[in-house]
Amino acid sequence: MDIRDLKLFLHLAESCHFGRTAKSMHVSPSTLSRQIQRIEDTLGHPLFLRDNRTVKLTFAGEQLKQFAQQILLQYQQLQHSLNQQSPSLSGELRLFCSVTAAYSHLPPILDRFRAEHPLVEIKLTTGDAADAVNKVQSNDADLGIAGKPEKLPDNVSFTKIGEVPLILIVPSLPCTVRTLVMQENPDWDTIPFILPEHGPSRKRIEYWFRHHQINNPLIYATVSGHEAIVSMVALGCGIALIPNVVVENSPEPVRNRISLLENISLVKPFELGICVQRKRLNEPLIKAFWGLL
Repeated sequence: MDIRDLKLFLHLAESCHFGRTAKSMHVSPSTLSRQIQRIEDTLGHPLFLRDNRTVKLTFAGEQLKQFAQQILLQYQQLQHSLNQQSPSLSGELRLFCSVTAAYSHLPPILDRFRAEHPLVEIKLTTGDAADAVNKVQSNDADLGIAGKPEKLPDNVSFTKIGEVPLILIVPSLPCTVRTLVMQENPDWDTIPFILPEHGPSRKRIEYWFRHHQINNPLIYATVSGHEAIVSMVALGCGIALIPNVVVENSPEPVRNRISLLENISLVKPFELGICVQRKRLNEPLIKAFWGLL
């Protein structure tokens, strides 16, 4: 096994989808399958349980995942150590953020970093912002853009890059949901809400429910990622408390199908920032990135 094999395996262990990993890692599905088979032959144990619809890690796969994470982290640290002796930084820096943050907050930061360190390769992965801290803790990302949780893990450092207020959005098209919301005194218990699965937004929404004495909210769906929530509101499925930056960066056809509900007492904004494992702050690439924030 080499470093490339471990990277392929780790991506597949996270995605549990051969097609998705093959596309992300720029190999054909057949090549990926052969390389995984070669690793399994080398170890003498199957790493994945496969059928036509699902891919799951075996016990051996879970063990190799932990091993691969440790080896790749040590390899990165070796690269960083060697780069310290070089006049210019080079290597790979893995960033994780939401699709919205990739539009709204990341570009000026990356522009500054690339201007000073053009040889560093940026690997960007997008997903639910609420997963950013976990991605950093598990070494799936070097740095992540996250909303600051109520309790930040002791091993994670966080630096603020902005504040994100929440707004209440409703469908703008004529539908049952809009009719219920636009009443003079809405009965919130009868109005369907679309919620994020977890994260600082979810905590503030739960506070909003308590503030408005909504003891048994009608939950239409619980969704991973704020971008999908905006689309569901636009389709008339329900209403949502959502970070305003997500709406601002939504496609125009989606924005045209939603309205902001005014004169509603909302909750305080949450802090948006960059997170990293505290013990890695002195690694050259991370230190250089952190210093530009």
